[in-house]
Amino acid sequence: MVKVLAKFKFSIVIFVVVLLGIIFISVLPAQTQQPVVLNLLMTAPDAHPWKEGIIKDFESKNPGIRINIIEGPNATNLLEDLYTSAFILGDSPYDLINMDVIWTPKFAAAGWLLDLTDKVTQSELAAFSPKDVEGGRYKGRLYRIPMRSDVGMLYYREDLLKQAGFNPPETFTDLIKISQALKQQDKINWGYIWQGRQYEGLAAMFVEVLEGFGGFWVNPNTLEVGLDRPETLKAIAFLKETIATGISPPGVTTYQEEETRRIFQSGQAIFLRSWPYVWPLANAKDSPIRGKIAIKPMVSASGENGGACLGGWGLGISKTTKHPQEAWKAIQYFTGEEAQRRFILKAGFVPSRRSLFTDPQIVATYPHYPQLLEVVEQAVLRPPIAQYAQTSDILQRYLSAALTNRMTPEAAMKAAAQETRRLLGDV
Repeated sequence: MVKVLAKFKFSIVIFVVVLLGIIFISVLPAQTQQPVVLNLLMTAPDAHPWKEGIIKDFESKNPGIRINIIEGPNATNLLEDLYTSAFILGDSPYDLINMDVIWTPKFAAAGWLLDLTDKVTQSELAAFSPKDVEGGRYKGRLYRIPMRSDVGMLYYREDLLKQAGFNPPETFTDLIKISQALKQQDKINWGYIWQGRQYEGLAAMFVEVLEGFGGFWVNPNTLEVGLDRPETLKAIAFLKETIATGISPPGVTTYQEEETRRIFQSGQAIFLRSWPYVWPLANAKDSPIRGKIAIKPMVSASGENGGACLGGWGLGISKTTKHPQEAWKAIQYFTGEEAQRRFILKAGFVPSRRSLFTDPQIVATYPHYPQLLEVVEQAVLRPPIAQYAQTSDILQRYLSAALTNRMTPEAAMKAAAQETRRLLGDV
């Protein structure tokens, strides 16, 4: 009996040792396994709200994945150069790719991105702004999921228009008439402020005016170039008229976003073409125009539709990543409704999900977002072609020459169209 009991105790000890061994072997890898690290490059100003908000949330829900933010230069063109250099050298260190909307065709055409088309359903995509989704496609395939939107819009002094008995302008003619009337009454120094310097912002501004006159830059499906068409010359004539009549300051052809914002925010102008970032600054406690402004889509010629140039950022996955599944998991989270809501409330960005423009929590903080949705619905893409950067450079050079009277608009646009056609292989 004693021997049997001893054997039984010994068996229990063996069983416990084996069981503990199995548990130890099972648990040890989980304890010693290093988390997957996903590298993500972005501008330094954008990095802070990511680090303080949605990255912490994601990592707490996904302890096996870490997001390593690499802070790049503030200028987006320099950020694009860093991505491009890394891809060209071969084994890019970046797993997630944070892309400006105009980079998608170039990166996709070069074979640097994973095709995400089959990873998301049409019903899931329907939750996003259609133009933001379109900005993530190249030749019918999806390479970028929109993280946040951005659109050009028309800001105006609602108080001054009401005092003078004017409704908000609907056409370019309305804008000029209202500007002239209020200038004559010494209500304001300038009528209309826009970005006229030779840089990407000039192309973004011009694509809206061009749309408003019924023109086009490059048709991405046929590569037809519309720069030497009558509509383009009408768009340039409008911009030149604002300078010639004194509605816009003579120096407007040297302005970028911040120069235009400061003039408008100081109370010197009635109308401003700019981006959503201006709203919180113009309504800050120390702003002279706080509570006096409103927004609307860009005006157009009579009978045409106004345009709002689409900006914004989205996430793709590098083709060289060793962690595609984890990268997709991160994208699903960051572009999801919960994460976007927190991100918007913390950082003040524009959502890419349509429902969030009218979300009660967001509207309580940003009451202009339902109006902003109207602008987003009229978004216009800059040509989604692989050669976009070179195409934009051509337009910027010749458009600047036309606006500063170094060339006639006709000669400038003829040259721009011919050079663009040669680039795209049409000639």
